[in-house]
Amino acid sequence: MRISKKIKVQLDDNLKKKLLLWAQQFEEVAWLDSNEHTENHGSYKAILAIDAFTAIKTDFQNGFEKLDEYQSLSKDWLFGYLTYDLKNDVERLQSRNFDGLDFPDLYFFRPKKVFLFSNNQVELQYLNMVDDEWESDWEEILNVKISEKPYKESTGSEIGYRDKPIKIRLRTSKDSYFEKVGSMLEHIERGDIYEANFCQEFFSENVQIDPLTAFEHLNEISSPPFATFLKLDRHFVLSASPERYLKKQGSTVISQPIKGTAKRLEDPADDQKMIQDLENDPKERSENIMITDLVRNDLSKFATKGSVKVEELCKIYTFEQVHQMISTVKCEVPSTITPVEIIKRTFPMGSMTGAPKVSAMKIIEELEDAKRGLYSGAVGYFSPTSDFDFNVVIRSILYNNTTKYLSFSVGGAITAKSVPEKEYEECLLKAKAMREVLGNS
Repeated sequence: MRISKKIKVQLDDNLKKKLLLWAQQFEEVAWLDSNEHTENHGSYKAILAIDAFTAIKTDFQNGFEKLDEYQSLSKDWLFGYLTYDLKNDVERLQSRNFDGLDFPDLYFFRPKKVFLFSNNQVELQYLNMVDDEWESDWEEILNVKISEKPYKESTGSEIGYRDKPIKIRLRTSKDSYFEKVGSMLEHIERGDIYEANFCQEFFSENVQIDPLTAFEHLNEISSPPFATFLKLDRHFVLSASPERYLKKQGSTVISQPIKGTAKRLEDPADDQKMIQDLENDPKERSENIMITDLVRNDLSKFATKGSVKVEELCKIYTFEQVHQMISTVKCEVPSTITPVEIIKRTFPMGSMTGAPKVSAMKIIEELEDAKRGLYSGAVGYFSPTSDFDFNVVIRSILYNNTTKYLSFSVGGAITAKSVPEKEYEECLLKAKAMREVLGNS
């Protein structure tokens, strides 16, 4: 049983830093931060979950079945991730491309301690709490000293990556990118697919970073609604994702695919014009509508008859780095379907695959140079009431602290109207925040 305690508190940047520094003593840490973007179907301002009571870590084979069993038996908070390569558990597909990160395909943990932040308070939910353990923990958190330059690993070695840029390499050369996009356009012309998301990897080998400081910098310059710091043993996810994959609250399921990106401009008038141009861009709208239709089709596989609705179509949302075109699709689900089954029937998310989905995934595998792994997968949680909320892992730095391999990937939707040069420029725009964090601005 979990013991619950509530404390009146304002979650500000100072408290966030203290919480994350205090949490680093644990092997498993999940920090989900809305950055105050709670108006669009948000449940919490932020969540911190730490210290595994139990965990599940597996490859794709029967991955969803194992997770379903784990979730249904636990009926508790679970935090973790689903990699894109769980597609191989959903369809008869394979992942043969190079994998430098070596993350497990699926990893979730049941935390001993959960901190749920809402307006003006935090609720602490402890599993098997000893005496007044929450009081001593909260006192420790409030007394954490925030270093002026927290570039320290546990070894004590200084990591000054802002002063010394990390050398970033491209898995796919610019010429090769144009060639591969050309091949994808040929598939579209033949009618094999209508749209596909083509991605490329940026990476660095034998590099040592302080993951927490990198995350704080990334979050500072992006402030997205689905920011995530995930530490699972030696695997780190530093995410500035603006996109929700799937959320279940009671009998309602919501998906919010993103398709359509435009850069921010310093001049307010120019920035406003950029919003209008994106909103009226026929190519961007057609991309978004195509994926919204795909999501509607995915949800209709299990939704209560007649309940699938498009709440918002091609609405523009503005973030620190970019403007995004987002649609919101909702449905009602019967109580007989499990939460994991809902995810499995919609996985991977349409915004990161294409249409038709299976054909697009086959062509993606054929043309991309790197295994996607957690990129274009999802990070999130299940609640004790079998609700859940997952982001799409984009605008994210992935890091294996054992092999010292660092990776981030970017991509975009290729349609018949795509111009390869413009698609490449969009990739660089999406990579901007991660490059800046790593000293490559």
